[in-house]
Amino acid sequence: MNKKELAKKPLFGVLLALGALVGSICNAQSSDADILEENKRIARGFYDDLWFSNNTDKYGLYVADTYVVHDIGERKNATEQAIEQKKIADFFWENGTLSGDIHYQIAEGDLVATRWSATFEPQTMVGKFLIGKGDIPIVNVLRIEDGKIVEFWNHRHDIDTPQTLKFTIKGFLSGLLVALLPLLWALNLRRRLRVASAS
Repeated sequence: MNKKELAKKPLFGVLLALGALVGSICNAQSSDADILEENKRIARGFYDDLWFSNNTDKYGLYVADTYVVHDIGERKNATEQAIEQKKIADFFWENGTLSGDIHYQIAEGDLVATRWSATFEPQTMVGKFLIGKGDIPIVNVLRIEDGKIVEFWNHRHDIDTPQTLKFTIKGFLSGLLVALLPLLWALNLRRRLRVASAS
């Protein structure tokens, strides 16, 4: 039986179509895996250059011109210029030495989740007071588009750092102010009563 006669058989046509489908699925999966690995490579380069070594001038290789950041305080859902990542890393490098380790990365679609830890050794008073010495575990989720980070979720374990102390002091001072106002009012009333009873 020649190929033309074989092609007319229904089973051969189904097998041929099935083979083409399996081949295209395998190619698509290979392509997707390559994209995921490339996104993980971009994320690793970002940490290696900005946080594990003082190569902060390379920020433009990893971060889009503008990106959205999801962090604490004023940085919730904020749009920032790429240079902000350099400024943040430079602040650490200007006040001490920084190193870190990537524990693991998970990539899915255009997202890369990285669990890593940063180790900071302060060398200035600012570094000692504002940052402190030690390790801090961090989980970042980066959304990568066209080879650049365009969105950034930051989850730090700040409870072990001076950041917690800063919020504690701020809360204490706010509470102290609230407590002092009635005290000052009471002292003023007491003074008035003394003046009134003396006359």
